[in-house]
Amino acid sequence: MKKIVLLVLVSIFCTSVYSQKKKKVIPKKETSVVLAKADNLSAEIVKESFYLFINSGAKKDTLVLKTIDVNNVPTECKIMPFKAKAISLYLITWVEKATSKSDFKTEEVVNVYSEIFDVVTKTQVFANTQTTTNIIEKVFLDKLKNASEMQQKIRREGLEFKLNPDGTVTLKSKKKENKMTYHPIEKKFK
Repeated sequence: MKKIVLLVLVSIFCTSVYSQKKKKVIPKKETSVVLAKADNLSAEIVKESFYLFINSGAKKDTLVLKTIDVNNVPTECKIMPFKAKAISLYLITWVEKATSKSDFKTEEVVNVYSEIFDVVTKTQVFANTQTTTNIIEKVFLDKLKNASEMQQKIRREGLEFKLNPDGTVTLKSKKKENKMTYHPIEKKFK
């Protein structure tokens, strides 16, 4: 009888010790990185997207600026309010840098994004991207690859953006310069 009671006690003890326990699930919080703020606007990175948030009281509107790569995160972000033909607009600028290296070549790519938004209508009225690529390359001077030199090249794509104090936009390249003004009826820069 003692053996049966002892066996029952040991089995109860073993089942209580080795039973499965419920694991606590910790919810992951969505972390957002605020890059710039101005008035009621904020530029933030949430997960893998770059957003422009418009805070209007209890309501928060969202405009997607760009989906981003984890290795190429926007930096130097600025939000600047200005007026064009008595309409309040916002200029959002940011920079993305990327570097690629190989044995004989190194490329540093700098993208400068400039976008203008009308917050009242929640529309993008202008966008520009300027890309500058700095290339450092090892070039061999003979067929046997005994002598070499480093050459540096700069390649520019797109137009250089400039916002003028009167609310007009200037786009420049080596050969030409365009000056654009805002048309409130069409909600575009022309």
